Amino acid sequence: MRRLIIRPGGIGDFVLSLPAMEALRAGYVELWTARPNVSLARFADRAYAIASTGLDTLGIIEPQPAVVERLAAFDSIISWYGANRPEFIDTVGSLGLAFQFLRALPPEDYPGHATDFYLEQAASLGAGPAGHMPRLVCPEVTHGSAVIHPFSGSRRKNWPLERFRELARHLEQHMPVRWCAGPEEALAEAVRFDDLYELACWLKGARVYIGNDSGISHLAAAAGAPSLVLFGPTDPRRWAPRGPNVHILATETPGQPIDAIPLEAVQALVYRITGDSQ
Repeated sequence: MRRLIIRPGGIGDFVLSLPAMEALRAGYVELWTARPNVSLARFADRAYAIASTGLDTLGIIEPQPAVVERLAAFDSIISWYGANRPEFIDTVGSLGLAFQFLRALPPEDYPGHATDFYLEQAASLGAGPAGHMPRLVCPEVTHGSAVIHPFSGSRRKNWPLERFRELARHLEQHMPVRWCAGPEEALAEAVRFDDLYELACWLKGARVYIGNDSGISHLAAAAGAPSLVLFGPTDPRRWAPRGPNVHILATETPGQPIDAIPLEAVQALVYRITGDSQ
């Protein structure tokens, strides 16, 4: 069977749905996704950026024959893309393409973790058994630093930068500290990677990773880095990174501003993870 999986969305959404996508493997699997996520699709035979396929023109302009021909070559198309676009659904239906649509985000009343929601979707399509933990297999390379990523996709989810800096000053008494950031995140001393898989493998080599609820935290967890992730306005019961050594520190009251997490609590948990004394 030739199967196409279409998974739009940010880094975190992609990583949390990795177990479901891996469970949907077939004889040949191609993945279309957001451009930054392409290098993370280690399970797929081939992966392409959605923007390079012409998919986003369907339902907007007259279908391009090359796009239709490319889609028609698949026996199964499982798509988190276009599920809320009636014009897109109507177009692919009229062309007789083998689309099956999945909801991109769990409903508000879903009681469990997002990864489990995606796995349930995959199971409803006949997927085989799968693990419940996103995993990125990386080479064993250790640099032994504490790595801090102080950003996220929302300022509301960011623990204050000055507290991260104060934490770093404490940690530097025990280990080297390095910072990482994305291409549009302003932090002069940060390490930056153009390739997310290379970033994940670098994060794996950290002695400890510390960050907010962000896509980079999901990368670190999936790569297997000892990780401490801070949560404020979002619910870790649904959105926490999953990994073999993930620690979550959340505000006492769900939805409380993240700056309610005291420095002392973060510092104590970091030292518990690394085995250092304060």
